Parts: sequence; structure tokens; C-alpha cells
Amino acid sequence: MEQRLDIGNSLRNTVKMIRYNLKIIFAGRFFWFLLAAFAFFLFFAIQTVWNGQALTDGTVYNLLIFPGILLIFYPSVFGIQNDDDSRMLEILFGIPNYRYKVWLVRLLMIYVLIFLITVLFSAVASVLLYRVDALEMAYQLMYPIVFMGSMAFMFSTLIKNGNGTAVVMVLIGVALIILQDAVERSQWNVFLNPFQIPNNFNEIIWQGLITKNRVFLGAGMIVFVLYGLYNLQKREKFV
Repeated sequence: MEQRLDIGNSLRNTVKMIRYNLKIIFAGRFFWFLLAAFAFFLFFAIQTVWNGQALTDGTVYNLLIFPGILLIFYPSVFGIQNDDDSRMLEILFGIPNYRYKVWLVRLLMIYVLIFLITVLFSAVASVLLYRVDALEMAYQLMYPIVFMGSMAFMFSTLIKNGNGTAVVMVLIGVALIILQDAVERSQWNVFLNPFQIPNNFNEIIWQGLITKNRVFLGAGMIVFVLYGLYNLQKREKFV
């Protein structure tokens, strides 16, 4: 009986902790980012259909990648500042192994929620535009989305200001877009579309390139998150 009560209390505390952390992470403005992401998706989807462009899996991927990055932009860029504004940093830095117990869990919650929203967007695209595997589409989209989100998280721990981090990430995004043509057929292309094979490109080589690209993005995510968590150990720079 006591064991059941302990399990019940643990589950209730876990649910409360998740709700509280999500409230801080996605406080206020995230709802507007969600609306903006959906609006951008609808706008470009309508424009694509209006212009008579061919609809494929690759088209849907291109339509969803920017809304996905927009979704992760707010929680990853302004997360540290939200803690500071809510006066939670002093409390959180008092928790042993801060990086593992708090922000690592928060990052996982952010990524899971963004994945679920991306699945929903993919399902909408599958109904309105072109039939795709929503789970596979969301999985592939999470590579560039999480890569950019992890990079934003890392810079937020260095800059410690949401607006400053936002400016840096916008500049990096513009630079990546400018370099897009130069790295289009290489594994270093952050926005590589795995559903759109380039013309006159061997399919076997293309599949190998996709694998290398995903390894590159995956390694980048891990490095960015670990470096960001390491920066969060430097209490004197935040409090």
C-alpha cells in the first residue's frame, strides 16, 4: 500500500514538475511563435500550389523546415533569460548537478514537444498538399531543427541575453542560407533535403551523403548541448 502511494506521489510530482518547466520554457510568447510558424507554412504552401510547382516529399520538407526552426527558436534562445526574469537562476544554481537535473530535462521536453508539433504539421501537409509519412518527415526535420536549437542554446549560455542571442542566430541563419549553393551537394549542408536527390546524382552516393550529413548534425547537437551545459556550471557568470 505504501509503495503504491509512493509511486502515485512520484508520478504527481513528475507531472507537476513537467508542467511547471514547460510553463517557464514556453512562457507567453511561444504561442505567438506557434501561430507564426503555422501561418508561414500555410502562406508558402498556398504560394507553392498557386505557382503550380510539383508536389513531392521534398517539397513538403522544404515547406516545413523554416516553421520547425521558428518553433524551436523561442525556447532555446530565451530559455536562460526566462529563468533570469522569473528569478529562478539563483534557485536552480543551488541544485547539485544543475546541468543534468534541470536544463538537460528541459531540453528533452522542448525537443519532444517540437517533434510532436512537427508530426502534426506533417500530417496537415499530408492532407492538404501531398501524402507523406508524417513520422518519417518529422524525424528527418528534427535533425536541422535540433541542430539549430542546440546551437541557439549554446550561444544563450555564452551571451546570457535573449535578444543578443536572437541577433546572433539570425546572422548565422542568413550566413547558412548564403552558403547554401556552395555546400548544397555536401554533407555540411545543414538544410540538406533527404527527399530531394539532385539531378544527375548517383542514388547510392546520395544515400551515403545523407548518412554522413545526419552524423555531422547529430555530432553537432551533442557538442552544442554539452558545451552549453558546461557553461551553466559557471554560476558567477549568471547570478
